[in-house]
Amino acid sequence: MAKTDQSAAVQANIATWLIGPARQHATPEEIVAGLAQRLIGAGIPLRRVRIGQTVANPLTAAWGVIWTREAGPELYSVPRGMLATDSYKGSPFEHVIVTRTSFQHSLEHLVEGVDHPVLFEVAAGGSTGYLALPIEYGDGSVQVGAFTTDRPGGFADNELAFIETLAPAIAAALEPAAMRHSMASLLEVYLGAGPAGRIGKGAFRRGQTTAIEAAVLVTDLRDFTGLSERLPPEALLDSLGIYFEAVVDAVRSEGGDVLKFIGDGVLSVFPAEEHGRQDACMRAARSVVRAFGQATVSDKPFVAALHAGPLVYGNIGSLDRLDFTVVGPTVNYVSRLEMAAKQLGKKAVCSKDVAAALPAEMVSDLGAHAFKGLAEAQSVFELKVAGTG
Repeated sequence: MAKTDQSAAVQANIATWLIGPARQHATPEEIVAGLAQRLIGAGIPLRRVRIGQTVANPLTAAWGVIWTREAGPELYSVPRGMLATDSYKGSPFEHVIVTRTSFQHSLEHLVEGVDHPVLFEVAAGGSTGYLALPIEYGDGSVQVGAFTTDRPGGFADNELAFIETLAPAIAAALEPAAMRHSMASLLEVYLGAGPAGRIGKGAFRRGQTTAIEAAVLVTDLRDFTGLSERLPPEALLDSLGIYFEAVVDAVRSEGGDVLKFIGDGVLSVFPAEEHGRQDACMRAARSVVRAFGQATVSDKPFVAALHAGPLVYGNIGSLDRLDFTVVGPTVNYVSRLEMAAKQLGKKAVCSKDVAAALPAEMVSDLGAHAFKGLAEAQSVFELKVAGTG
């Protein structure tokens, strides 16, 4: 057994490392891994460290870092709905957040029906002792750090006290990184991954735009006006939410960005910057097929339209109100395609440019059709999705 060095000097060294200038720019994974390594160096036989962070995010309740001796540090996230489940209720994490006090427990003699299932899960991974402690940030919020050991008999009392005294330094190290992560996460929810990344890197001035090549996808519910008249507001919003979720999940699964919701419509882009137009068109087409293939939208008829071409991508708006979006002839054209899909009674259509980038079996030629504002008839192709011939 390694000897635990709980001297004031060792404790001060770890605290100094945590609050040092270099930590201000470190990632959460680097901070947690460095802390774990230094605690092991002090003779504390850590098996696992998990530090969770609550976040002001409509989709995610929390995120954090899990470090294990075998795998090192990994980021994780907790869906907002998890807070209403038995995985959180009555758990050590809930205890710490509600009471703002530590939770200590042996994992060697757990009792079914008495001890929380989370403790059984941690014990199944080989841990013998458990400590969860409050990590208080400057805004008064409480985060949670959980530490386990796999040494027979669990943690010694002096080891528990040693870890607990480091809580303020852990908070000082993690709060800046947590703020950066939470801000990026919130921007991504409202703007999409691509725009959030660009804004986070400083692209937030009006007129700061980029010319890009991309596939553009527009989806829109059929008969939304009639639906809004038949359904009460709560049911209408639930129906919209299911449809939006199907489209957004499908777009994200193929690396696209959902830029905005316009009433019952969704505008998404698949940039061609990395792998070219054909790849962007293929990813966009696969997302459409995936969206229509989800059982949850079988009773929510919507249409999809795809086009590809040059776009102006970036900050557009007034002096005090900006929007990160795309504009240009490509966007105007895809909106006309979406109207053509409804007029032709088709679920999904694409332009000639997109059809040329897809395998022949994915599309069928619908002929040339008049588009509002364009002198010549335009070729329209059906994109084969669930429910088409």
